[in-house]
Amino acid sequence: MKFISTNALTAPADLSTALLAGLAPDGGLYFPEEIESRPVERFDACTTLPQVARVFLKPFFEGGSLLGELKPICDQSLDIETPLVPLAPNSHLLELFHGPTAAFKDYGARFLANTLGRLREATAGETPLTILVATSGDTGSAVAAAFHRSPGFRVVILYPDGRVSKRQAHQLGCFGDNILALRVPEGFDRCQALAKQAFSDSELRARVPLSSANSISLGRLLPQATYYAFASLLHQRATDRPLSFIVPTGNLGNAVAALIAKQAGLPIARVLFASNRNRTVPDFIESGAYEARPSVSTLANAMDVGDPSNVARLRFMLAKDPALLDALSALSVDDETIRTRIQSGEADYGKVFCPHTACGIEMLEHERRIGSKDDFCVVATAHPSKFEDVVEPLVGHQVAPPPALQAMLARPATSEVLKPDYESLRERLLRL
Repeated sequence: MKFISTNALTAPADLSTALLAGLAPDGGLYFPEEIESRPVERFDACTTLPQVARVFLKPFFEGGSLLGELKPICDQSLDIETPLVPLAPNSHLLELFHGPTAAFKDYGARFLANTLGRLREATAGETPLTILVATSGDTGSAVAAAFHRSPGFRVVILYPDGRVSKRQAHQLGCFGDNILALRVPEGFDRCQALAKQAFSDSELRARVPLSSANSISLGRLLPQATYYAFASLLHQRATDRPLSFIVPTGNLGNAVAALIAKQAGLPIARVLFASNRNRTVPDFIESGAYEARPSVSTLANAMDVGDPSNVARLRFMLAKDPALLDALSALSVDDETIRTRIQSGEADYGKVFCPHTACGIEMLEHERRIGSKDDFCVVATAHPSKFEDVVEPLVGHQVAPPPALQAMLARPATSEVLKPDYESLRERLLRL
């Protein structure tokens, strides 16, 4: 399998090359040259997420050096509880917050760490590979946990100062060792722009080898498609009906992963994007015209993205298959509605929702109001205890963190301030 750049200005790459590079040399995002359909019968013997993942991912690994390592990579990375929980008639919740940092980013981060770790074993003794990641909240801690104390790797995290929750900020700074957290006094879009500029700096990369762990990385994107495959298969076996997914989304990686699973022939009917007040994606889906804009701070802070990187992949997919647009829709949810959905979650569904999942719940309610009869699954992207300052006043009681998160919160945390200009980032990377 080869992977091509969404900018189409560089030669196709094999999986190992694409994983190590993160971003294509022409500034585009790598994407599979083709998405082979997987007959549902191929998964008949699969009952766990790692088993489904091995079958689903094999075509992407074929012809590459990592094919023989696919089973241990899946077994070691995706051994996370992934329950499909009944929510209401014909409505479900896919809980993706049972990993080490209580957010869906754990799946992709662990998978990326396991793949890159194997690729780096052949080059032991060289300069460490620096994983540079911009985060709007959850990605940074998931990547830090996955790469913490991994030989041959350093992680540098850029996050918007004051625009992540207190517990998210603590997670980002609680690792130490080979993990450096840099807080930037601007929004996520600036963090992402700084990271992209570093990846485009060939002189810097010659001195400081860089790779990405943002959703621009194939190592993050491909494994995320596997839990959509897993959930849709569980649902079809139980009901003989396809499942439509409602995906809370900011940088669009998780949503594109769902579309990859759909294009691969899994029993997925529609993919719906639930956004906060950052309307870039809903406006694009509605009009077909893409307009990047400054991000707006909201209660669903991990989705505060005004120029999502993965729009490049979405546009690439739509250009190849315009009919895919018929299976898409998007909704923008304001803060007042997020509050309402969190406040009423226990009474309506017996659940406490994080602000991002609350956007998905509002989209579910919207679809029911307009008469949709689909079987829906809302993707629960993070544990509500990560956003205690928003959630607890609305539900009127404490929300206990899961044990792994509690252990992180008990550790001391530290971070550095980084000026929001590229020269400051470049100088800091050269001093690693």
